[in-house]
Amino acid sequence: MDISLILKAAGVGLIVSVVCQILSKSGREEQAMLVSVAGVIIVLLMLVKEIGSLIDTIRKIFGL
Repeated sequence: MDISLILKAAGVGLIVSVVCQILSKSGREEQAMLVSVAGVIIVLLMLVKEIGSLIDTIRKIFGL
């Protein structure tokens, strides 16, 4: 696992939190919720490859 992946996820989280705060303060809670869900999806898509390699490693360890 690379440190850049962690920094990218933290950057997305920071941007999403700022945008959500701005939208919440302006009375647009629905859009703030959609932005937060989109941020979670983006981070999960960034982690798909790493999750796949983790599952492969677990399969090799247990011989499945």
